[in-house]
Amino acid sequence: LAASAAIQLSDFPFECPISEARVARVDGKFIINPSRAQLAEADIDMMIGASADSVMMVEGEMDEISEEEMADAIKFAHESIKIQIEAQVRLAEAFGKKEVREYETAEQNEELAKKIHDLAYDKCYAIAKQGTSKAERGAAFSEVKEEVKAAFSEEEIEEYGALVSKYYSKAEKEAVRELTLAEGIRLDGRKTDEIRPIWSEVDYLPSVHGSSIFTRGETQALATVTLGTSRDANKIDMPSYEGEESFYLHYNFPPFCTGEARPLRGTSRREVGHGNLAQRGLKGMIPDDCPYTVRVVSEVLESNGSSSMATVCAGTMALMDAGVKLTRPVSGIAMGLISDGDRYAVLSDILGDEDHLGDMDFKVTGTSEGITACQMDIKIKGLPYEILVNALKQARDGRLHILEKITDTIALPNEEVKAHAPKMINRRIPNELIGAFIGPGGKHIQELQKETETTIVITEDAVTEEGIIEILGTKPEGIEAVIARIESMMFKPEKGSVYEVKVIKMLDFGAVVEYTEAPGNEVLLHVSELAWERTNNVSDVVKLGDVLDVKYFGLDPRTRKEKVSRKAILPKPEGFVERPPRDNNRGRDNRGGRDNRGRDNRRNDRRDDRKPREEKKED
Repeated sequence: LAASAAIQLSDFPFECPISEARVARVDGKFIINPSRAQLAEADIDMMIGASADSVMMVEGEMDEISEEEMADAIKFAHESIKIQIEAQVRLAEAFGKKEVREYETAEQNEELAKKIHDLAYDKCYAIAKQGTSKAERGAAFSEVKEEVKAAFSEEEIEEYGALVSKYYSKAEKEAVRELTLAEGIRLDGRKTDEIRPIWSEVDYLPSVHGSSIFTRGETQALATVTLGTSRDANKIDMPSYEGEESFYLHYNFPPFCTGEARPLRGTSRREVGHGNLAQRGLKGMIPDDCPYTVRVVSEVLESNGSSSMATVCAGTMALMDAGVKLTRPVSGIAMGLISDGDRYAVLSDILGDEDHLGDMDFKVTGTSEGITACQMDIKIKGLPYEILVNALKQARDGRLHILEKITDTIALPNEEVKAHAPKMINRRIPNELIGAFIGPGGKHIQELQKETETTIVITEDAVTEEGIIEILGTKPEGIEAVIARIESMMFKPEKGSVYEVKVIKMLDFGAVVEYTEAPGNEVLLHVSELAWERTNNVSDVVKLGDVLDVKYFGLDPRTRKEKVSRKAILPKPEGFVERPPRDNNRGRDNRGGRDNRGRDNRRNDRRDDRKPREEKKED
């Protein structure tokens, strides 16, 4: 909007003012330029660029909406764009619209253009009608071009060389377009609504977590899936947004896929744009409770149109092969348009040449229930909504046809991840147990990861402040060992209940036992709670490794430690009288613990516990 407004105030040669609008739908109501909070609740998020009378660009993502709903959203945004364009016009009128600067136009030669048209048009029309492959067709067109050049002298080529190539390309384009408009035949021999032959396969690379290959005509994409923990999430750090993506897709378009040999210079804008489109098409079908960070990588092995849509199809199958529980499979198709103002033809599953020679490139992804993402570039002015709606309906038929081919290859996501792929289990623990689980300096968690051959990640829930433990491993026994450790930490014995314990350590004053149902959860079984009879040595009653039952009494009010007892569940011996514990505080004053009765009384107290002198002699 700002750039177009600035141009309207300048003498820059520009056809007409343009603008854009973002449209969202929340609770069934369309909103122009929504806030981030509104976008979080929206089922449509689209950007539309347009002039006063033509839609030029559409890009966005949706939650399985219908073709009619998408057309309504575009119309709603266009009305807002018209208001912005009117404002630009008023601005230019208020400050004075400048005269367009003089500039040198491209050289024209009508006589030369007619001569080349007469030489090339019929031959190009015949080649286009043969329905050959991309390589054969390209070679045939190149021969015609060389024949046209041969009709001119070296001096004419030197003088008009650039115009000869330009006018030949124009004649070739007119021939291809007329063939489609007049006879409904396309460059590869298909009808306008026909889809190229499809071949696909899953588990194509057996060593990865999930893979598939999808071939449609001369376009082929190989997709792989990698499953990871939250540590593998894609970090996003922009001036306008900071966060993480737990699902992301990378699209690679190497030079060899189009028969070229050139060095790689880093990720291109094309790869970024196509990757974003494919990611938007798929991410809505990743369930919210998916425990993994999921990364999809698409390698385009061959390209002749619509490689981004092949990426969506291959990505869908690779995700299902990896065991990701997609809500529904997604397919994608690229639509084209050829129009001369009076006639038009909507093309399904366009070729690269049809994208170049046509008037529209409209990519649509979706499920059996509706559209999930779209990207449309329109190269002509004044596209009627009628044509747009027809293109959307034809795209739906093609999309469902491709979807049927996908489900023939793999109908449902695999029930389990592959044997060599990591299994992810999530558990929650109270906030106060996080430190104990990690241990000093991470000692406990590091030892546990080493023992169980797992990867353990702990995060904190921002709302409940609970610890979220992610357990990732390829060995089920290792995952189970970690779960057992967590359950052991969270084990809370109930007061008055009887539990089975195992003796793990012997002490002079008792035995340390652990609950068999919660290994690692230890408690002291005091020597006085081993048996009803007086026990002088702990080893007289229990040995290391013994398994026995104890009763849990909760916290001892005197020691403030957990108390368990073995004797509490043993029958009391007949006639047994338990001596009450001696009150160590008896007779103490508040001035330092002196016994008010004196030392003689304390000595007498000790004598009371001894046998009479006569009994001792008899013994």
